[in-house]
Amino acid sequence: MVPDGGSGTGDRAGTSHETADEGASLLDDLRAAIGRYVVLPSEEALTAVTLWVAASHIQPALQHAPRLAVVGPTKGCGKSRVLDVLHETVYQPMMTVNTSPAVVFRVIGKNPPTLLVDEADTIFGPKAGDKEDLRGLLNAGHQRNRPAWRISGPEHKPTAFPTFAMAALAGIGDLPDTIMDRAVVLRMQKRKPGEKIAPFRSRYSVPELNALRDRLAAWLTPLRGAAERLVPPMPVEDRAADTWEPLVIVADLVGGHWPAQARAACLAMTRNEVVQDEQTTLKTRLLRDVRRVFEQVGHKEALRSQDLLAALVQDAEAPWAEYGTKGLNAYHLANLLRDFGISPANHRFDQGRQAKGYARNQFLDAWARYCPDPAQPAPAVGEAALVRPTRIRPPAPPSGALPIGPPGGPAGPKRTR
Repeated sequence: MVPDGGSGTGDRAGTSHETADEGASLLDDLRAAIGRYVVLPSEEALTAVTLWVAASHIQPALQHAPRLAVVGPTKGCGKSRVLDVLHETVYQPMMTVNTSPAVVFRVIGKNPPTLLVDEADTIFGPKAGDKEDLRGLLNAGHQRNRPAWRISGPEHKPTAFPTFAMAALAGIGDLPDTIMDRAVVLRMQKRKPGEKIAPFRSRYSVPELNALRDRLAAWLTPLRGAAERLVPPMPVEDRAADTWEPLVIVADLVGGHWPAQARAACLAMTRNEVVQDEQTTLKTRLLRDVRRVFEQVGHKEALRSQDLLAALVQDAEAPWAEYGTKGLNAYHLANLLRDFGISPANHRFDQGRQAKGYARNQFLDAWARYCPDPAQPAPAVGEAALVRPTRIRPPAPPSGALPIGPPGGPAGPKRTR
């Protein structure tokens, strides 16, 4: 949807099919350029980065400023190269390493930059010390109208500092959970043999990417009014919808294949993060493993605590045999399940004998909330019902769209993992 009418700071007057085609072609060019310089973990990730860059140019029209978390398990995964590309394409970039809250407070104003923070693991890592102010600032800046108040100036007056700004953070290992929860997450990996990229060189890479940035600004700035009024149907809910809405707004403004492609990327990448959370969160892992045990015994109404513990500990791939000093015990089990409102009680088992155990119906609510059956499809909303989370081949860039390139000709877009 590209609304008609408007003027300089709102909709582009007389929006036509040619204008929409121009936007789709522009995003195709940007996607191809990003794919030349970095190998991203999936086609959906390449789509997400392209839309995130474009969304930075309509930042004044947005209610939420999604973070872009560029994380990898080791060095050499291309995290800094992603920031290099973003620096030349986003709106008013501000690149920094190991920044302080005081600096960020003062650079964010009514027309905030796009923050690009490299080596974020040095800010939030275990040896980084107390950085709660910066984390709080980045969390607050995800949503408009969440200022940070500080005593400032010679008269020591309470002063409200704006926090709203888009931000990309790159580092080794996951960022704090509260930041990851507000981010489009790129889980970078080292390139495999045979995966080639073009070298990033200032003399030809920067002019090429800056030309795309200028085209983005010229096309999207007049559409900020239209973007502010759009309420796109989303395939996800709650904070995930807040984070992905700016990207979907851009896709809906552009039209063509981009609306479906954006929603497919949204579904695939948010579901991937759900899986990551389930694998790394111990309590959620326990809920999934308990469900597996009940399935193995035919969904009995209750299991004795000792039988449930024995089944959990016997799983060689689970952490329960090494939990604590001697493995998971009845006390540990009750303690881990307490926050879900689940506790052991006396039940009658074989031959009428009573023993401490867990009723299956106690887990039903927690299973539905924290580890829903992946076989059940997510509810679709509006147009999202037509979207299928399949991998999408990136469109071929128009011939001659990007004349500037490395000596010997451009390397061309490469397949992503």
